[in-house]
Amino acid sequence: MSYTLDEITSQPECWARVVRELPLHAPALPAMGERVAVIGCGTSWFMAQSYARLREDAGHGLTDVFAASEAKLDRPYDRVLAMTRSGTTTEILTALERTRPGTRVTTITAVADSPAAALSDDVVCLPYADERSVVQTRFPTTQLLLLRAHLGLPTDRALADVSRALTTPLAPELLAASQISFLGADWHVGVANEAALKVREAAAWWTESYSAMEYRHGPIAVAAPGRAVWSLAPLDAGLVSQIEATGGYLRQGELDPLAELVLVQRLAVALAEAAGRDPDRPAHLTRSVVLAS
Repeated sequence: MSYTLDEITSQPECWARVVRELPLHAPALPAMGERVAVIGCGTSWFMAQSYARLREDAGHGLTDVFAASEAKLDRPYDRVLAMTRSGTTTEILTALERTRPGTRVTTITAVADSPAAALSDDVVCLPYADERSVVQTRFPTTQLLLLRAHLGLPTDRALADVSRALTTPLAPELLAASQISFLGADWHVGVANEAALKVREAAAWWTESYSAMEYRHGPIAVAAPGRAVWSLAPLDAGLVSQIEATGGYLRQGELDPLAELVLVQRLAVALAEAAGRDPDRPAHLTRSVVLAS
């Protein structure tokens, strides 16, 4: 078994633990009413997108989200929340070093003594969710579930559905698809972005991701027999009809969106292995992007 697949299958335990330990981490996380900027790179940026939408929709306060390389942290935020598995990514460190004086910094990481942690006022460390694989699976889902729980949002369905995601058969149409478009809405858009990235990273597959209602504004042109659309959010009936008319395969998510992402992670490994690729160490990728000075 690859490290990646082993880490995917450990998610029920990780999720249950992080929800159980919420009281331990809550004091370090954004408080109700704080003006917050959330930053991340790659997978962490997509999880940040989902959290920012969830936080604002839950009425907890203004929440901006930036790729760390594009972060505008000179604005009057009460807190910057950095999401970084390794805590060593160059763009994260550069952003934190440029944070406006007086702004509190929280970092969620898997490495307690990382450089990002050293630049932070508060640290949420999830070492049990760290990964040996370059490709992130259990760390991002565990941190997003923690953030959902901290917003007071229910987690029972996610905790139940993650086990189903590990046993649900992968549709043959998905395993044979030459191209896959992932769709989302609201906070699911960030999850759809991560789903597309996961399959690209592990299997070098042609994947794309869009807000569901934007899909018909151009991207639907690539839909065809032998290709697939996977929606993590309920779809408008008219869009369903349009996708089905292309002859492409359509999966409409049945599980909690984070659990659907676990199913996508399994697909990524299956496609990688079928293509003779190592899902633990994809070409051109490293655990952390550290740029030469």
